[in-house]
Amino acid sequence: QVHLVESGGGLVQAGGSLRLSCAASGRTNSIYAMAWFRQAPGKGREFVAGIRWSGGTPYYADSVKGRFTISRDNAKNTAYLQMSTLEPEDTAVYYCAASRSRVSWYQSDFGSWGQGTQVTVSS
Repeated sequence: QVHLVESGGGLVQAGGSLRLSCAASGRTNSIYAMAWFRQAPGKGREFVAGIRWSGGTPYYADSVKGRFTISRDNAKNTAYLQMSTLEPEDTAVYYCAASRSRVSWYQSDFGSWGQGTQVTVSS
């Protein structure tokens, strides 16, 4: 079992930046990929960004390409989401997720989830 804890959310003005962190514990040597999802009020949870733990090209939703960057620090068992040029439409609860097997970046690919961290972007 992999346990995930997110941090770094908060309130920011449009155009600002935030960095989210996701610390993994437990069976971290079993992690194949990690991703960030988000859920805005009244909407379903959507994929934001993902990265394989071994490296390689990160994946991004079209809505965040060029503004968000996902990275990971294997030594710290932590994934990050650097968010820049934030827009009010980015307001959501952001969730970190981990998978122990190959992924296609669907929610169902991920078996471990964090509790979520709120990001609010004011206009």
